[in-house]
Amino acid sequence: MTQKIALLGPQGATPDVGAVMMDLGITGPVALVRAGYQERESDDEALVTALRVPAVNLTLHARGNDVFKNAAEFATAYQARQQRLRHMQGFYRTRLEGTEESAKKISLRYVEPELLAQEEKVSVDQYRYLDHDHIERCRAIRASFDNASPPGGVDLIAKHRDEVRALMATTEALVIAGGHVASLLNRLQLFDVLGQCGEKPIIAWSAGAMVLTDRIVLFHDYPPYGSDIAQVLDAGFGLVPSYVVLPDARRRINFEARSGIQRFARRMAPATCVAMDHGARMIFEGGDLVFADATRLTTTGDAERHWNGEASRFSSPDLYGVHV
Repeated sequence: MTQKIALLGPQGATPDVGAVMMDLGITGPVALVRAGYQERESDDEALVTALRVPAVNLTLHARGNDVFKNAAEFATAYQARQQRLRHMQGFYRTRLEGTEESAKKISLRYVEPELLAQEEKVSVDQYRYLDHDHIERCRAIRASFDNASPPGGVDLIAKHRDEVRALMATTEALVIAGGHVASLLNRLQLFDVLGQCGEKPIIAWSAGAMVLTDRIVLFHDYPPYGSDIAQVLDAGFGLVPSYVVLPDARRRINFEARSGIQRFARRMAPATCVAMDHGARMIFEGGDLVFADATRLTTTGDAERHWNGEASRFSSPDLYGVHV
């Protein structure tokens, strides 16, 4: 397998995706996914201009709406699945908040460092257990739905999949933009877009980059409301395993909170936590990271700027005896 995958930072007002396309030798046309922008997915003129190559929008959000509108039995079952996933997310978050409160209280105790380190490990173990349990339950819910989904929407979904396959056959690469990460994940799954991609290069950023990993993690140290604890949303597609992608880091991560970064990186270990702002990129070829310029969050609480994908001076064995 020699597929190239490029993960980028947010594109914003001065997108660099066009330069990346040139570096990868992609001259177009490309298949474009903007399902994360939901009703605005067709507002793609500015992005297509930035790509510098012709593009065909797969309109996955609109296709999903067509299925839900015209396949009532399927839509009812799908909505029930989504409601169950939302309830599970809420219960998981409640458990996380209890663990977070306990961990913060324990970290402030004045006891011998060795005991405090042991208690920190216990707290991280609790996070890791909750994360693993939640993601496995999400996988089980999705698998159960796929195995028992009502036949009412099968023909219509197959029709849209065939149309997507035909459009993708005319393109050189797949481009996945950001937006609402759950909507993006669901539409890509519903129409099996990545299954139809073959070994075409994939260029993705923000939510688009997150769904290509094996674990989608929501995070915000400065949330407009609610608590600031990071939470796993769901399993991703796993094309870029063992990495946790954290887009728009300048606005979302408190880089001064070294203890928080340390705890988060240890919680996600042995996965590598990569904060990606505008201009950041990670290039994979055949599953291997061949180029990186991003910020790595380490298990020592440091933020390694301009990380190039190699081991760094910040690396050290974490509490699990694994170099991360």
